[in-house]
Amino acid sequence: MRILSLLGSPRANGTTHSMARLIAGGLSGGGPVEEIALQKKHIRPCRGCQSCDAAPHVCPLARTDDAEAVFAAIAAADVVLWTSPVYFYGLPAQAKALVDRSQRIWAGVEAGRPAGKGPLVLAALAAARPRGEQLFTGSLLGLKYFFASFGARIADTRTAAGTGERGMWCFRLSDTAGVVRRGAGQPEIGTQDSAGQDSGRDIPRGEPPKRLFSEQ
Repeated sequence: MRILSLLGSPRANGTTHSMARLIAGGLSGGGPVEEIALQKKHIRPCRGCQSCDAAPHVCPLARTDDAEAVFAAIAAADVVLWTSPVYFYGLPAQAKALVDRSQRIWAGVEAGRPAGKGPLVLAALAAARPRGEQLFTGSLLGLKYFFASFGARIADTRTAAGTGERGMWCFRLSDTAGVVRRGAGQPEIGTQDSAGQDSGRDIPRGEPPKRLFSEQ
């Protein structure tokens, strides 16, 4: 099984990077995981030129940066783990640039080209603020349609709010448990339902770490 971990944070070795390494370790059982940190990649933003709307649906920026290499890695993977923070209720700039550049893939699908059988996608998002109405909704909707262009769907999501406060949040995948410590207390951990609505709830002290992804 080929597992790809996409790190959407502009900050190396931050909270979501810790999340990714712990989750990926549980998914792989200690086996190899390909890791791509978007902050290390050169991804130019979409110019809205609409050149990709016409066949053969090629982006004029394709040979000038790393976006197509990331797309190829997604298409080749069996499982993709996406982790990123939430900035102003959306994805960070580098991650959003990658999502926007997938327009050329969407253009091909809308023109009748099969999307193919995409990978299983798991998404985990973290926000520094402890609460907010639909805090993760915009990011998850963007990711939903981004991965749909590859013929993939997000099989499971988990969200962690309040990671910027002094606290500790826990998560578990299969038999692998991970803890990220940020002092005393424990921020909120939530999930998103199928409509993308935030169902975040407080996790009482003393409650065991929650499974981050269901085994499906």
